[in-house]
Amino acid sequence: MSTRNSSLPPRASGQQPNNRKQPVKGAPKKKKRKKPQKRGFFGKLVRILLTLLIIAILGVLGYGGYLYWKLENGVFNAGNKGTVAPGHSATEKPLTMLILGTDNRPKHESRLTDVIMVAALNPKTKSATIVSLPRDTLVELSGYKQTKINEFYARFKGKEKSSGILAEDEMKTMMGKYLDIDVDYTTILDFQGFRDVVDELGGVKVNISDNMCYTDSVDGTNINLKKGPAELNGDKALDYVRYRKSNCKPKTKASDDFDRNKRQNEVLHSLVDQMQSLGGVLKIGKVLDAVDSNMQTDIENSQIKDMIATYWKISKEDIEFKPVTGTWRSPYVYINDEELEAAKKSLQDRLAGVSASSTSESTEAP
Repeated sequence: MSTRNSSLPPRASGQQPNNRKQPVKGAPKKKKRKKPQKRGFFGKLVRILLTLLIIAILGVLGYGGYLYWKLENGVFNAGNKGTVAPGHSATEKPLTMLILGTDNRPKHESRLTDVIMVAALNPKTKSATIVSLPRDTLVELSGYKQTKINEFYARFKGKEKSSGILAEDEMKTMMGKYLDIDVDYTTILDFQGFRDVVDELGGVKVNISDNMCYTDSVDGTNINLKKGPAELNGDKALDYVRYRKSNCKPKTKASDDFDRNKRQNEVLHSLVDQMQSLGGVLKIGKVLDAVDSNMQTDIENSQIKDMIATYWKISKEDIEFKPVTGTWRSPYVYINDEELEAAKKSLQDRLAGVSASSTSESTEAP
């Protein structure tokens, strides 16, 4: 006992260690003994928070190393293992990409493209324009058979052996001619890949405008969504962007291609938020794994790496969505010519270095 007491510092000048047990001023002394415990608790808390922060930073750095290794070593099979021509890297050159979403599922094989988008990206302004076209758009283009836009990829795919031209290259040529731009790349993602990406990112937040109900026992479709804010998993998000009409009792409000394009844009906005969060950053490796077997693209692996590095932190305000609408007269959508011309100009502006926010401001000006 005496040895322990002698090792403790005196509480006040001239005070002997044995005075600790005196009842006088006992209560205040007990309070003083608790203070080191309180400081110790907060010290531990700070250390825990710093540790978590370090883990998060290391996780992001680890993700970067993992992504670099995955793309550099060709483990990501969807990309093209070719090399990027000098001066054509996404870090220095504006690029355009055709994005096609096929209605391809385990119970429903199809090469029809339900999603048709063209994106233009500029590394200097860190901005992008994404033009979406209704799947039933009537395309009247010199040198091509007059038909719905969503049928071209399937037609080109069926003629690959006889023509000797890849369907993806045919699509780039055709869409470039239709929109008056050169298309650099084509990316095709099927419905399963879309589901997997949404699930890996933990779902998407949307605001459902109306109830949606549709069932189809043949392909396993079972859409049943309720009006209001919702957080959707991959299956439900796919139902949300695909919904067209109802066969339920009571029937829910039908949805046309223009509504579908709006919902596609809403989901894309939500996915951008998810990808740019810390959780999204740490999940990008799994996202690549998810799309690997459900996506094909002619983008070089090194270019994918450059694109992620260049546009990873792009702001939603710098992404301009331009859905083109028109008039439905069965079985086609006749595109609004003014909207189509505005979409072409937006793509050309982006490639020329005009920022997306500047384009939006000029569009909204009286």
